[in-house]
Amino acid sequence: MTLRELKQQRVREQIVEAAFALYAERGFDKVSVTDIAERAQVGRTTFFRYFGDKQEVLFADEQTLVEMFAAGSDAPAPAPRDLAGALLQLWGLTYAKRDIVLGDKKLFPVRQRLIATVPELQDRSGRKMQRIADALEVALRGRGADPELALLAAQIGIACFRVALQTAGEDPEKVMPTMERVVRQVISTASPSA
Repeated sequence: MTLRELKQQRVREQIVEAAFALYAERGFDKVSVTDIAERAQVGRTTFFRYFGDKQEVLFADEQTLVEMFAAGSDAPAPAPRDLAGALLQLWGLTYAKRDIVLGDKKLFPVRQRLIATVPELQDRSGRKMQRIADALEVALRGRGADPELALLAAQIGIACFRVALQTAGEDPEKVMPTMERVVRQVISTASPSA
């Protein structure tokens, strides 16, 4: 990274940390962009250089994740021929990117609490999950999966992730083990001989 990129990364992290601290202290609805900018010691213009609104701060790594999953089609892997194979490939991609999928583990409980209690964040989260599902579908298609299989597996994969998030609650350490268990349960249900 160049010095400029490092500085930009630090500013972005300052904004995220400030926003999460304020959300935890006051609640989402009682925090403004101005509050976040002041806490992060940046101007409002700087805030908007990094984030479109105060909701977007909660989903800071989403674009990176979408790009990484879409690029997952470049990884060498045989074309999945059935749902079990496709889900196992998606599980492998998700597990490999687990640090980005979960984000900062210190901030995870606040994010999950906010998404669970603020309807507009639930809506935003649903739209973000769909973007990730689209990227997973692209990854499977890039590996040679049938389009219908890729779509089905991506949607089921996101459903497995949602179950894992809800089951884990505010504990980020429980998400991946839960997701693996859910994926394997789906696979065993879809193909009893597996």
